[in-house]
Amino acid sequence: MNEVLSITEAAEKLEAGELSPTELLDSCLERIRQYDERVRAWVVVDEEAAQKAARQAEEEIARGRYRGPLHGIPLGIKDIIDVAGLPTEAGSPLRRGHVAERDAPLVAALRRAGAVILGKTVTVEFACFDPSPTRNPWDPSLGHSPGGSSSGSAAAVAMGMCLGAIGTQTGGSLVRPASYCGVAACKPTYGRVDTEGVIPVSWHLDHAGPMARRVGDLAALLEVLPPGKDFSPPLPAQIPEKRFGPSHPPRLALVEELFAEGTDEAVRDATQAGLARLLAGGATVEPVRLPEGFDRINELHSQIMAVDAAEYHRDQFAAHRDQYGPLITQLLDQGLGTRAVDYAAALAHQRRFRCRIDQWFGPFDAMLMPATDTTAPATLDTTGPKHFQAPWSYLGVPVVSLPCAIAYDGMPAAVQLVQRYHHDKLLLDVARWCETQFAFDRRPPLLLE
Repeated sequence: MNEVLSITEAAEKLEAGELSPTELLDSCLERIRQYDERVRAWVVVDEEAAQKAARQAEEEIARGRYRGPLHGIPLGIKDIIDVAGLPTEAGSPLRRGHVAERDAPLVAALRRAGAVILGKTVTVEFACFDPSPTRNPWDPSLGHSPGGSSSGSAAAVAMGMCLGAIGTQTGGSLVRPASYCGVAACKPTYGRVDTEGVIPVSWHLDHAGPMARRVGDLAALLEVLPPGKDFSPPLPAQIPEKRFGPSHPPRLALVEELFAEGTDEAVRDATQAGLARLLAGGATVEPVRLPEGFDRINELHSQIMAVDAAEYHRDQFAAHRDQYGPLITQLLDQGLGTRAVDYAAALAHQRRFRCRIDQWFGPFDAMLMPATDTTAPATLDTTGPKHFQAPWSYLGVPVVSLPCAIAYDGMPAAVQLVQRYHHDKLLLDVARWCETQFAFDRRPPLLLE
């Protein structure tokens, strides 16, 4: 099967008996065999276990025991998330040979939904900054950054090696690689997805979330992912129900500082082309300014991230400093050198800003801005800057990133949509409407060879 399907498209065919889970898995495995030597998206492909799970799904669907839209769908899992029997090496030689004894709760939930766990996707070292071996498939010469730290998940989905993947974000590690690799991603409300069984970077900033080809796929994945133990969602009546369509387009706020003032020409032009499509579809787009004090967030985000990471790695870093990469070493040194009062002040600012940011969203259905300041950098020496994504990790509000156009450099560009806490479903509905207007259906040149 040469066609690269979305989860939603594949689910319809699987339920109708027009496609079998084994056929779907075989198509993913064939792309892995054909392309992964160059793309390097996978740490390990558990072909035998995946085939067994696909056969089981096939038998269940044939007997009328269809579990839902993830039944028989091959997925990749970022290699800081535990999958029973597979290594969790986190891109570090210090964890070589480590094998997880049990599934992380989010992986167990995907299995219960009938998903086929295909293997572990590449991450940068301990999900921080040092670039991974993964390559961006949108560049035929494979010289552009795929982003970080969920680089393997983004590249695998872009190449049709799996239909969806789970990544994580502490700064920008879902949104940025998804944008660079031309796929969709959702960073949910902080705590909305359980991070037990996930190697931490920062207890105050870590999020787990899905990547896929389409927004509807993100919704299907997020629907089954379990909440954290301390997560307290509001009552359903507190969240408005809206249906966006031709007669009810969304009202969007364009964040000026992250559009006209903060992007390069390639992203600005591509975003403008996307905006033109939204306006043609009937959306209302109004400019807004960032709230006072927002300019401190990136600095304070880095401070919290550094201290939390240093606390987790403290003993191992002291004993094996020479086995850490240069950028994570810099991060941990920063954390170890931060004064307690400065760390406490950063956490206090985060709490205060989270309490008042809700008011900023006002009457809008979503805030809109470019997902990144540039398209994927033409180098493998960086995963790209996080300053367009990190504020939303700091605040813990939900984000959906989706490709909107191909920039003049031939690389994909994306917008990110942001909403207030717990409005994940509403945000996904807005994103689905925007996706329809963008009609982005391009594929990486590498996949067309």
